[in-house]
Amino acid sequence: MAYEQALRLEETAERLVLLTRALPAYTGSGMAKRDVENAMKRCIPVDMGFTAEGWFRLCIPALLPKKGGGSADYIRSFLYPAMQEYFQKKKPVRFTDCVLVYRYVYDRQRPERRMRDHDNIETNMVSDIVAMYVMPDDAPSVCSHYECSVMGEDDHTEVYVVPRMEFPKWLLQQNGISGEEENVNEKTSETGKKDM
Repeated sequence: MAYEQALRLEETAERLVLLTRALPAYTGSGMAKRDVENAMKRCIPVDMGFTAEGWFRLCIPALLPKKGGGSADYIRSFLYPAMQEYFQKKKPVRFTDCVLVYRYVYDRQRPERRMRDHDNIETNMVSDIVAMYVMPDDAPSVCSHYECSVMGEDDHTEVYVVPRMEFPKWLLQQNGISGEEENVNEKTSETGKKDM
């Protein structure tokens, strides 16, 4: 019962945040969009870059997916500007035969929390935005999807774009990380429908 109440409160708070982000624009200020984006950067610090292997890596300081229905516009509101800014002065990158990896890290200090289902509306939104910058698209002809959940130091979501031939290397590194972070769930998909 407490979990259901907390989830309803969280969804209400999400709606409230989306509405309040629009308020500065209603004042007529020409600086509203820029100032709201700057506030989001401070509050939702998205970390991204390329690994030593040349794989694209994105770290969102929150767990995804967050909810089973409704809009995922809040993802677009902070992730799209962050990606746009990061790639503004960089050469275009296009992975054309790759694996799009989602690694959900759950805070091990909160063992009572329920793990969320994979492949939800939030992951679809993130995939679309990542594909816009580092892939021609996220269709099965371009990439496979791999999702796993682990216990770690804090809640966050890591997204990797790894060339398909190098994915076994990523998995080996993942197993090395799992010495500190317990691997608890995984899902592989070529089409978004096939589980392993």
